[in-house]
Amino acid sequence: MDLKGNSKSYEENDCNNALVDKGKQSKLELHWRHSVKQILAACIAHSLVIQVGINMTFSAVLLPQLRDENSEIKINIYQASWIASIVTASLPLGALTIGVLMDKFGRKKMCMLTAVPFLASWMLHYFATNVWYIYVGRMIAGFGGGLSTVAIVYVSEISHLKYRPMLLTFNSVFVTFGILLTYVLGVGLHWTTMVMVFFVLAALSTVGLCFIPESPYWLMVFKNDKLACAKSVEWLYKDATVAEQQYEAITRIAHHTDADRPNTDQSQFLGLKDQLSFKNPIVRTPMIILLILFVFQQLSSAYVILFYAVDIFRKIGGSFMYIGLIDEFSALILLGSIRFFMAIILAIISNKMGRRVLMFCSAVGMIATSFALGMYMHLTRSTHVDSINYNTTHQNFDATNESNGTIAVVLVLCYICFSSCGWLIIPWTLIGELLPVKVRGVLGGVMVSIAYILMSIIVKKAPFVMQAVPLEFIFLGLSVVNVCGLIFIYFFLPETLGKSFNDIANHFSKRRNGVTDE
Repeated sequence: MDLKGNSKSYEENDCNNALVDKGKQSKLELHWRHSVKQILAACIAHSLVIQVGINMTFSAVLLPQLRDENSEIKINIYQASWIASIVTASLPLGALTIGVLMDKFGRKKMCMLTAVPFLASWMLHYFATNVWYIYVGRMIAGFGGGLSTVAIVYVSEISHLKYRPMLLTFNSVFVTFGILLTYVLGVGLHWTTMVMVFFVLAALSTVGLCFIPESPYWLMVFKNDKLACAKSVEWLYKDATVAEQQYEAITRIAHHTDADRPNTDQSQFLGLKDQLSFKNPIVRTPMIILLILFVFQQLSSAYVILFYAVDIFRKIGGSFMYIGLIDEFSALILLGSIRFFMAIILAIISNKMGRRVLMFCSAVGMIATSFALGMYMHLTRSTHVDSINYNTTHQNFDATNESNGTIAVVLVLCYICFSSCGWLIIPWTLIGELLPVKVRGVLGGVMVSIAYILMSIIVKKAPFVMQAVPLEFIFLGLSVVNVCGLIFIYFFLPETLGKSFNDIANHFSKRRNGVTDE
């Protein structure tokens, strides 16, 4: 769940823009054959966020199995809601903690440390004898998910300018791969077997991290270790000429950072206080926009579908016993596949299509599918079928309407498809674009924490809402929410594609005086 990290990691982009003109930029071109190592290092670092995708959707597989009559651990609706939501409740703590730790101890070491909570979490799950083991395991996993934001900072600092946009968008690809993997394994495996597979994946990530270098930027700026920085650059770049140019660029960036850094602790505090001032329009306006975007993102309930997928599909189509086209677990795999492939497509087109366009298309699609789903379910609901209890796994289904569930599930999948091309991903990336560079680390962590707190609340309350309100009215309500979101992005979200951070800051400064860039 996309847009986190320390502000210093992004200063390289600004410094490169300022220090490298177009003529010099051409010299920094790198053939992909000479960038294999940095692509490999980026993939190893991003492998940590596979665990984030797993933990986001593990409850969709875990809860139905725990409610099975043969389960050794029995749960009720309240315990189920805690299992699903508690992982997001501890994410903000990790997101707020990692910024200080990665500056002090290094990006690579913190990537390795991030794997420890995941390993501990899966061990607790495997040896669980009651629901409290799962509670604690999920909470530790959530903390690790917050720590995993160090991966995107590490990747941003080892990537060549030519490949950085692609390598950064790999973050969402790996998250969605974790989602898909969970759904696929959940079809045929018991949840205790699944947690051992996830434990092995976390262990493999830890081993892989041992063989990649520390961020050369961190070594130069925070440790002033020129020799270690040079070795790191040499590992990342096979071409000696490009490696030398990258080392010189990092040296200039470090010098620029030192020149801008206040000399005393008091001046640092006063400078940060001034930068974080809510009176400053280039700080206040982006924060408000991001906050409202995350509110609409969570109210759209796309994450709720990910957390409670099997339960929602069963509520839509009953037991699916009479439907040959699709069942709940086939729908689950389709859901994960859609998220995965849409993340890949978005990574490919994000450098060519503007954020406003993608968000607008996403919102229109979500409005159409949620409204169509609500109306379809309302008009085709069988009058003699009672409301499905949350804890019910099997029930009678009208054979004459056996296609109703399949059509409704397809509309749900379309809803997730449209949300995946905009609302589920882009608000996270906007943290790294709308917020000023000097405060992005601090305020970025705050915004990520707020987003996860909102997610935790929505996910926690979702089962009770689904129990109290017919599902068709919930989706009709979501269409209204998405219309409001569409109106908001049309009037207030600026386009960031192709704009420097100075251009974006100037946009918000002009809005203060009633002037727009247009």
